[in-house]
Amino acid sequence: MTTTTIAGAARVHDSVVDATELPRIIQVTENLYAAAFSLMKLLPARFIVDRAEAAGQLRPGTRIIETSSGTFALGLAMVCRLRGYDLTIVGDSAIDRDLRTRLEMLGATVEIVEYAGQPGGIQGARLARVEELRRLHPDSFVPGQYDNPDNPGAYAAVAELVGETIGSVDCLVGPVGSGGSTGGLAAALRPADPALHLVGVDTHGSIIFGTPDGPRTLRGLGSSIHPGNVRHAAYDEVHWVTAAEAFHATHELFRTHGLFMGPTSGASFQVASWWAARNPGSKVLMVLPDEGYRYQSTVYNTDWLREQGIEPAPAPGGPVTVEHPLDAPPAWARLVWARRGFDDVMMPEAGA
Repeated sequence: MTTTTIAGAARVHDSVVDATELPRIIQVTENLYAAAFSLMKLLPARFIVDRAEAAGQLRPGTRIIETSSGTFALGLAMVCRLRGYDLTIVGDSAIDRDLRTRLEMLGATVEIVEYAGQPGGIQGARLARVEELRRLHPDSFVPGQYDNPDNPGAYAAVAELVGETIGSVDCLVGPVGSGGSTGGLAAALRPADPALHLVGVDTHGSIIFGTPDGPRTLRGLGSSIHPGNVRHAAYDEVHWVTAAEAFHATHELFRTHGLFMGPTSGASFQVASWWAARNPGSKVLMVLPDEGYRYQSTVYNTDWLREQGIEPAPAPGGPVTVEHPLDAPPAWARLVWARRGFDDVMMPEAGA
């Protein structure tokens, strides 16, 4: 394996955000590379705030209100603390006690909402509460990670880093939640490499790529709404993975390669390592969104896994290839999306 050094990379950083928002580019196998983030959502949080400040939408005293139950909340809280903005995070029970403690230590106000049959499931309930708070605070700013184009726009900086370190990439694999990272990075890489193969990783119970809405044990990817930043026609291939498979892959990523990452990174590794092994002549880059420290009491804890009734295990034989999202079995499944629109996939006869 080779090591690439970027000239001028050693410098004093302005803040922890500046120091950690970009990933480390790591060669994992002969043709598989990782963009391994400490906390990926720092990058769009900082970029969105920068753009809002430049546009005059954020001024001293402006309150920021956003919905998130995961790493975007933490990234935004770090940025707001450093820049002096009051922050309200609207989340749900997926915000574990440790994450809530960190958010509140950074000065954020955390509101937890419950699902009461609103359209869009729990994410719809959270968005409805954000709208209520926006009306109560008309001078506030809502980053809107699901629909704000500055979310995917932030990843142009990652594309530049990729080009400087490993050059052209044949395949990009990453988890899909808001659509920012995979969509934004692919959009920034494709002008130089139009044939770049984009593989999105989702989970059962998520409606993003057309499977039925339902409970999701594997969090941090998937959605019960259709985020505006998910550009379906950008994806060549979509995989749905289960929690047991992704948790196994998360453990394997650490055991085999020393990369201590979260479960969405495990899901990405599960699919990317399979794709790289079957395309040995291709250079594959996988997105690993965050480190594993937040998950030590859950994904890395055998007692918690036992309580959840989850036995981490690989999918024997790889994914089942299906012709339609509704045909996906409750195991690792794959669909050749072929850069089609959502309706073209769900109702192919309509596009014929």
